[in-house]
Amino acid sequence: MKKLSGLLLVLSLCSVACSRIQPPQVVSPSPRVTSASVSTGEQKVAHKLLVVTTVAPLTNIVSNIAGNRLNVKGIIPEGTDSHTFEPRPSDADLLSQANLIIANGLHLESPTEKLANASKPKQTKIFELGTNTITQDQWLFDFSFPKEKGDPNPHLWVNPKYAEAYARLVAQQLAILDPVGKDYYQVNLSKYLQRLEALDQATRKVVASIPPRNRKLLTYHDSWAYWAREYGFVVIGAIQPADFKEPSAKDVAKLIDQIRQVGVPAIFGSEVYPSKVEAEIAEEAHVKTANTADDELPGKGSANAMENTNPQHTYIGMMANNMRIISSGLGGNPDLVKNLNTANVVGPTATK
Repeated sequence: MKKLSGLLLVLSLCSVACSRIQPPQVVSPSPRVTSASVSTGEQKVAHKLLVVTTVAPLTNIVSNIAGNRLNVKGIIPEGTDSHTFEPRPSDADLLSQANLIIANGLHLESPTEKLANASKPKQTKIFELGTNTITQDQWLFDFSFPKEKGDPNPHLWVNPKYAEAYARLVAQQLAILDPVGKDYYQVNLSKYLQRLEALDQATRKVVASIPPRNRKLLTYHDSWAYWAREYGFVVIGAIQPADFKEPSAKDVAKLIDQIRQVGVPAIFGSEVYPSKVEAEIAEEAHVKTANTADDELPGKGSANAMENTNPQHTYIGMMANNMRIISSGLGGNPDLVKNLNTANVVGPTATK
């Protein structure tokens, strides 16, 4: 009897203990971004939202703020004319998956934005950085972008001060898309703004080193208008006409006469628009020539900071290279950008 009572007691205690054990909970994986500790400055994510961008400088700026929390993909290949670029069928598939699309606007990527509106999910926003940086009364019209055509010069990012505005807008939009990552984006933004401020200061030193009489630009494609307004340069002309074709013989003759009259020592072509006419003008006017870039990053690499291993292949690297080229051609000091940190603030090339 005692043995039976003991056995019943053991079974009773076991039953009570087992009743306190809760069944395991099944947690469904979230389709949104989830975050972990930020002690290392980088956050782990379970699923990355997709941000689609357009030209390489924008892709680089966006990816420096997004870091490893988001997947950033640029549509327009480097070295391609962004004004006339026609999206490929595969781009429609990419846009159909986008959670956010960031463009420059100001009529730069009209074919791409048209495809984006036709392909993107209904809830996906297209945010235009240029359109939200300046108002219409601040638009510039010039040789490649005459007012009568209605398309303003869209190349705001060539001005580092506008690049700062772009970076701030990007951080805001990424925080709206991914509120959990807001602090992370702010940390990256702070680091990146320091790099852009250093670029601005170096640019001012380069300009100061160029004799005032030489602070004039004649370029192939007119992408320097907003930069010139910021740093006290005068854009005297552009070789490429408004229809993006080669200039006529009459146009070339006028440019040669203009160069001789103003006495500019160099003209600047474009990496994206190779032209025999540029060399002919330089030879006839007895001036030097060199190529600058407005949307092609120097050297080989990826515009996405998280995939890039070349510290020069960045927006800041492109502008530093431009300053070396312009200062060399116009009698300034190209060494003033020698110590500029051109690396990304996130990814394989990230430096403090």
